[in-house]
Amino acid sequence: MGASDSKLVFKKGIFRLSEERNIAADDEYWTSFWELPESAEDIFSLFAPADVRRTRDNALENLETLILAVTSRLFVLRHHPSFPDPDLAPERDALNCIRVLTRVLPYIYEKESLQLWEERFFWGLRRKRTRTASIANEVLFDEDQEEQPRPPVDEWEEVKPLAEELIDTLIDLLFFSDLTVPKQPQGRPKVSYAIWQSGVGCNVSIPTAKEHESNRCEILRLLLTLTSQSIYMSPSVLPQRGVRALTHICTCPDKQVVLSMLCSLLNTTLKYNPASWRVPYNTLVFKDPKQVLVTYTLQFLLVTVLYPIPEQSGMVTPKNFYRHFLGRLHRPQDFQFIVDGMTRILNQPLQANASYIPSTQSSVRFAPEIIMLFWEVTQCNKRFRSFIIDTERSHDFVVLILFYALEYKSDASKHGVVRMCAFLLQTLSVEKNFGLNLNNAFEAQETLPPAIRITGFKGTYADFLLQSIYTLITTSQGKLSAIYPALLAVINNIAPSLDGLSAPTCTKIMQLFNLMSSPSFLMANETNHDLLRSLLESMNSIVEHQYSKNPQFIFAILRNRKRFEALRTFTLESGQEEIERRDRRRKESTGSNDPMDPSSTRSSVESLRSPTTSVSRASTLGHVPEENGTFAVGDDDDDSDDEERPTPAASSPSENPSRASSVGDDDVPRQLRGMSEKARGKMPAGAASFSRQNSISSLASPSTPGQSASGVFQPSAQWIDSWLPELPLHTILTLIQQLTAVIPRQAGAPETAVAATLHKIREVQLVGIDPSPIRVHLFEWSQLAIGWYESLLWGFIFASEMHVAKGTVGVWNTTAIKLFRVQETAPQGPSLTSPRGAVDAVGSNIVSRIGSINLRGAAVPAPPGVGGGAVGLGGQTLPRT
Repeated sequence: MGASDSKLVFKKGIFRLSEERNIAADDEYWTSFWELPESAEDIFSLFAPADVRRTRDNALENLETLILAVTSRLFVLRHHPSFPDPDLAPERDALNCIRVLTRVLPYIYEKESLQLWEERFFWGLRRKRTRTASIANEVLFDEDQEEQPRPPVDEWEEVKPLAEELIDTLIDLLFFSDLTVPKQPQGRPKVSYAIWQSGVGCNVSIPTAKEHESNRCEILRLLLTLTSQSIYMSPSVLPQRGVRALTHICTCPDKQVVLSMLCSLLNTTLKYNPASWRVPYNTLVFKDPKQVLVTYTLQFLLVTVLYPIPEQSGMVTPKNFYRHFLGRLHRPQDFQFIVDGMTRILNQPLQANASYIPSTQSSVRFAPEIIMLFWEVTQCNKRFRSFIIDTERSHDFVVLILFYALEYKSDASKHGVVRMCAFLLQTLSVEKNFGLNLNNAFEAQETLPPAIRITGFKGTYADFLLQSIYTLITTSQGKLSAIYPALLAVINNIAPSLDGLSAPTCTKIMQLFNLMSSPSFLMANETNHDLLRSLLESMNSIVEHQYSKNPQFIFAILRNRKRFEALRTFTLESGQEEIERRDRRRKESTGSNDPMDPSSTRSSVESLRSPTTSVSRASTLGHVPEENGTFAVGDDDDDSDDEERPTPAASSPSENPSRASSVGDDDVPRQLRGMSEKARGKMPAGAASFSRQNSISSLASPSTPGQSASGVFQPSAQWIDSWLPELPLHTILTLIQQLTAVIPRQAGAPETAVAATLHKIREVQLVGIDPSPIRVHLFEWSQLAIGWYESLLWGFIFASEMHVAKGTVGVWNTTAIKLFRVQETAPQGPSLTSPRGAVDAVGSNIVSRIGSINLRGAAVPAPPGVGGGAVGLGGQTLPRT
């Protein structure tokens, strides 16, 4: 359809679709939808969203007929003996049918009132005439014959629902001779289920033409569209209702189909090498077709593997076979292939940062998805977890995960990725050998990028991990408070195995303790004391299980003994007094009330309103000066990141731009109170702790009895008495009591312990401190946590589609998305990475003015003069490029 006349004919046909009612199914008009267009660009540009919606709302019967026409044509072509023959059964017809379906389906899914119609039309049982009935009345010979009685014929038979036949056909077409795989010899079946690339389950790659890869992209794009019904549900509804298309795909009983799909998607993704030689700067101008295919294979792989089959009361929940077989992988060479592929992709930013020629490395747009895939494999495959830990490849992943977490911590658009990194570290840390292997020396730390490098670092991987966690917590301005429990759980899990912690690491742990035990932090909200308790449990584990191997840590405790001793007698009055005294001291020292003066800016911890009533002096934490720092949890500057808010019903900007949709604190995995090794051993096989198949729990937000009518937390003496006596201080206070009797006070004066002091610490035999059982801090998935996780994945897919579809309109652009919020921002003009003429720039900006999706926290507006949209999930906005 290169000529403008042909495009005009097709556009007129589009108008007819909505203006003329009840177009007959046998009208020649329907053939124009697969005969006239020459590319996806033609269909997406000429069949505009307004045209689809107008037809849907004014002539639904025509939309039905269109879908039936293109699906019937696709089914006929799939079974045609000559397909894909350019004359008898053209490949073009099949691709255009696929493109039309990709165009119209999102506009059906977005309209809630069409749910019953969609269920009946796509998933209802169908009947068709049997072949026997079709030929029963045919006259085979033109002769006069006596009428013979004929046996009764069953004229109709039931066939599978339209959506099931469409999905099965599309999966067959992914392995179809001369369409997506090489042409099969004469006499061989057209559908071969040959794995596309070597790797898992296959040692030989099949030769593939660029046309085959392009066709795979078109088919995978429609499969993603069929499963994208997820984005038109709220996070609280999605895990319970599920998606029929995904349930059908993931519960496919044909093992060969599932394994061929799984291995093809996995191998194609992990064989991709973005660092292959290329002309410098060409990645700024040209689109890499291989990267487009890998993007779709990775996304569809994640959509299937992540999907939890919805539970039905009184029925056995079917198994997700994609996740099942991914968890059944066991060959070391397969694990090696997976690890090498993931690290090759995740390493790209580190290598690009070290390049002498800027932009010679293309940015890998699906690094977050690779992190998600790694987390999935570690959760569902215990052999893989053991492999990466026993071979010490886990060290590489720890460094990579910390790199992305620290790189993205200051970018609100990436906070969902940071959360995922924290939960991934916690998943790894539950394995005992993980903690033991962290005691290996970390060499060549100075070669890391500046974002993750620690100046003058000398120590083990455990030192590096603990110092990085400290940095992540104390420099995030309270914006990542949802993952503090997970990060502290990591410390808890590895604490019993820590050996020879360095002096800087011990100092960081003590600084973290001083911050978390400060009155302003403890009284900021009703749950911060749980974080302090978790940190104290970690410190107890080190003392009880590795006392003699960590003299630097014991020395750090002695130097901070006043803080521990004062914490035992903490009261509401002393805490309020200390907050007031520090505020006065700060005002007097700065002498400035100018809010723009950097020296007068209060840390986010201090932003909590201090009571104005005077209180009596008490000999408690008020005598221990608080440490100042940019550290906060639950303060007024928290952007309401963790408040539960309803999700907007459509993708239009919210009436209140400072509040974005949210799914509450339940949207991230809860940290379980420590579970002993014995109790953990009694858990069902398959590690239920990593299961997302939990019973449906209450989705209501937790009650907050300490809050006033205005919603601001008001600490009380009764509230302090409810948790203070339960803090695990016995071990450390006993340690301090015994060591101060044998170690002179002046020995703790210098910041660095001398060798004699460390030697004396090792020699002391502690009395009354018995090692407590080792507890493993797991996490559990709630229904809303699954909703958050799905929104994170579909946000990646949405943002990626906006990039892949440059020049066309994205599949889900302008639709009424409910899983996250879409907000308009300033359009993006021509740039070096997107060179185009002024007319093209104006046209492109008109059709692609998509903004930010923000599921939690305040919307992040684009700075003046900066164009482009953003997609945000779980407290982040992903920049659209």
